[in-house]
Amino acid sequence: MRIFAKGGDHMGFRPKKLAEKYGLSSNTLRNYEAKGLMPPADRSSNGYRMYTERHEAFLACIQAMTAAFGMEVTSQVMHCLRRNELDDALWIVRDREVMLHREKANLDQLIRELKSYSEGSRAHDINHHFSIHEVSRRTGASKSAIRYWEQCGLFTTERDPDNDYRFYHEAHLFKIRLIQVLQSAVYSEETVNLKQSVARLDLENIEDSMKVSDRIQVHLNKTIKLQMRALYFLYRLIETIDNSETTAADH
Repeated sequence: MRIFAKGGDHMGFRPKKLAEKYGLSSNTLRNYEAKGLMPPADRSSNGYRMYTERHEAFLACIQAMTAAFGMEVTSQVMHCLRRNELDDALWIVRDREVMLHREKANLDQLIRELKSYSEGSRAHDINHHFSIHEVSRRTGASKSAIRYWEQCGLFTTERDPDNDYRFYHEAHLFKIRLIQVLQSAVYSEETVNLKQSVARLDLENIEDSMKVSDRIQVHLNKTIKLQMRALYFLYRLIETIDNSETTAADH
């Protein structure tokens, strides 16, 4: 797809035409404009909104970024671009890339541990109980997050009959670590289904645990491809903005 014209923004789009090209509504374009995610539309001689190839470059970037990083991160990045804070925009994205890499490493470690269980070199010690403080220390998840995930039905715990405190065992630690891998995932039907699969998981069933882990791995591999695609559109847009600023300074 041609993102921008070398000689400037010559091509004009009516809102409906540009919106349909990207499978959106005209209202969505106006909302993006109102929220400062893309430059204000130009106006024709009769007052109608007209979008240029520069606007299309913003829109293509927004769509690619949203699929890869979600709307919250996309909004932060686009606001940086509108303020000409180009380096800041790139660092925001890099933080998310690092997070994905960390989640992949954590999942790889879980898969290795599951394989050791399946090979019989390790076994779940369901008689060893952990307090929520210990679970938080071992997984890095906050106690409030652990309680929230339980309230959402992602796992259930038992209570100590002596003090009514929750207690956890090793299988809970595995489930919490799987949930953590999905925590920064962009909200979608796929990620909802993956979390539901984790919630239904019986971690004593190693085969099912491996299948769910493999599905999460496929999702992470898909996410990195989406991120690479988003970076392509983002870099092209940054080049457009940078070139526009240079041209304006020369004049």
